[in-house]
Amino acid sequence: MYQNKKIVVVMPAYNAAKTLIQTYEEVMAQGIVDLIVFVDDASSDNTAKIASGLPQSRLHVHEENIGYGGNQKTCYRIALEEGADIVIMVHPDYQYTPKLIPAMASLIASGLYHCVLGSRILGGYALKGGMPFWKYAANRFLTFAENILIGAKLSEYHTGYRAFSRELLLKLPLQNNSDDFVFDNQMLAQIIWFGYTVAEVSCPTRYFAEASSINFTRSVKYGLGCLRTASLFRLAKVNIVHTPIFPYA
Repeated sequence: MYQNKKIVVVMPAYNAAKTLIQTYEEVMAQGIVDLIVFVDDASSDNTAKIASGLPQSRLHVHEENIGYGGNQKTCYRIALEEGADIVIMVHPDYQYTPKLIPAMASLIASGLYHCVLGSRILGGYALKGGMPFWKYAANRFLTFAENILIGAKLSEYHTGYRAFSRELLLKLPLQNNSDDFVFDNQMLAQIIWFGYTVAEVSCPTRYFAEASSINFTRSVKYGLGCLRTASLFRLAKVNIVHTPIFPYA
C-alpha cells in the first residue's frame, strides 16, 4: 500500500523468461507494490512457468497470442478486479527501471494526476541507453506530429512505462482499441480526449539483446497507426468523423 492506495503492477509478457525474475525482484524491492499481474501472451519459452512460482503475483495465460494491445486489456481488467487503486505497467524485459515506481505512484496518489509516463526523451536517456538512431528519429517525428494534431506537449507518446489511476482506467473505452502495438498510442490519445493531464518523469532505459523490440516493418505499421490515431483525434474534435475510439459523452 502507498498512502492507503493498493498498488498493482501489470506485466504484459511474451517470451520474457530471461529477464522476468530480475524485473520482478526489482519491482518488489520498491516496497510499495501489493500485487504483480503477469499476463503471458502464449509465450514459446518458460515465461508462464517462471511467473507461476512467484509470490504476491497472479498469472493469466492466453491460450493463443492476441497481441500486445490485447495483452494490456487483460492486464488492466485483472488489476481492476483485484481492487487496484493505482496500476503501473512495467515491461518484464527489464528495459525500464522499476526504481521509478514510488515516484510515479506518488504523483497519482497525491491526486495531482491520473496518468504518469516514464519518458526516455526527458533527460536525454534514449540515445545514451542504446536506442537505435532510426528509432529515436522516428520517435521525435511522430511525437512532433502527434502534439500538433492532438494539441498536447508530451515529450514522447511511445514509452511502455506508464501509471494510471483506477478512475482513469474505468473511464477509457479500451476495448475499442487495437490489439496490436498502436494500442499504447490510442490509449494516450483517449486520455487527452477525456481531458486528463498527463505527467512525465525522466526515465533511463536500456537496450540489449533480451529487451523486446519490434522489427522495422512492424515499426512502420505502428508509425502509420500513430499518425492515423492523431488524425482521427483531430477530425473527431471538429466533429467531422465519429469513432468508438473517441466517443462523445
